[in-house]
Amino acid sequence: MNLYVSNLDYSVQDEGLKKIFANFGTVTSAKVILDRTTGKSRGFGFVEMPNKEEATKAMTGLDGSMNEGKSIRVSEARPKSY
Repeated sequence: MNLYVSNLDYSVQDEGLKKIFANFGTVTSAKVILDRTTGKSRGFGFVEMPNKEEATKAMTGLDGSMNEGKSIRVSEARPKSY
């Protein structure tokens, strides 16, 4: 299951995002999206978890939780539309 994570602190990097979700289960990948021009975080990212039950628990447990002083939002990612 692919999760969308928003309102991340700009200091959070891929490994930090992975650690947040690893408490709930196996994380296949965690990617903080960077601005192409500046290379700085855009404040959101995606986390891939292979087990849907673990991903749902992570989504429920982390949505609205505080991380680095900010209340993060977690939801199921929508498929890319081209």
